[in-house]
This record gives sequence, C-alpha cells and structure tokens, in this order.
Amino acid sequence: MPTPADYLESARAETDAAVLHRLARRPYPFVWHALAVNPHTPPVVLRELSSARDSPWNDNKLLRLLAEHPHADGAVLRAVLQAVAAKLAAGERPYAAVAALARREELEAEEVGRLGELKGASARLRRLLGRTLSARSGGPPPTAGPE
Repeated sequence: MPTPADYLESARAETDAAVLHRLARRPYPFVWHALAVNPHTPPVVLRELSSARDSPWNDNKLLRLLAEHPHADGAVLRAVLQAVAAKLAAGERPYAAVAALARREELEAEEVGRLGELKGASARLRRLLGRTLSARSGGPPPTAGPE
C-alpha cells in the first residue's frame, strides 16, 4: 500500500497524464504542490487543482504555483483567476498568486487588474498590480498614491 511519501515522489517524477490525474485526487496538499511544479502535468489536471482546498496557506501556495506553471493555458489561468478573486472577496490575501497572474501575458491586463478592486486587495497589492501590468505592456510605471 503506497504511503503519502510514495504519492509525493510520484507527483514529482511521473510523466504519465493518467497517473498525474489520479494523483491530483489524493487528499494531500504537498502532492498537489508537487503536481503544480511538475512540467509534465497536463492543463486538465492543473485546472482541476485550481479548485483543490486545504488551508489558506496551502491553497495560496497552490494557486501561485499553478499561475506560474509553464503549461498553464488560458483555461487554467482563468480558473486560477476565479479562485484568487473568490479568496480576495472573502478577505484572504493570495497576493503571490495575484502577482504571478499579473505576469502572465495570456490574460488580459483588465482581467487581472480587476483583482485590485476586491475586498482583500490592499493599497500595496494595487500598486504591485499596477507596476506589474504596466511593465508587461512596456508602459511607464504608475505613480504611487497615498497608502
């Protein structure tokens, strides 16, 4: 019978999409994190992981890793965007995931920029979003307003 450590090792090293999909259904956030950095994890599994929940810390780390995955397509990134928006609206602070999403050219700047309007968005996050999105478009960085 496999142990959690066995699942973790498989999530790190596996290349077979069907096995990776089965691993995503395991109830271990450390396995989800390993899948989110495995370059062989297909977009369908990444999208499924965007709705996985454990604790705020683990969830926020997972969302950041998914947003940074090199094979996250538009569907995956929009699923992560929706999950991040829900967390911000609930008053949580998945700021690293917001920053990772802001760097992704596959998303429209306006889509990501709306995150700054949600309940959990601080002035600091809004400035980070502004700078990151501006740098993405090659425009000048916005001036910092009052805190």
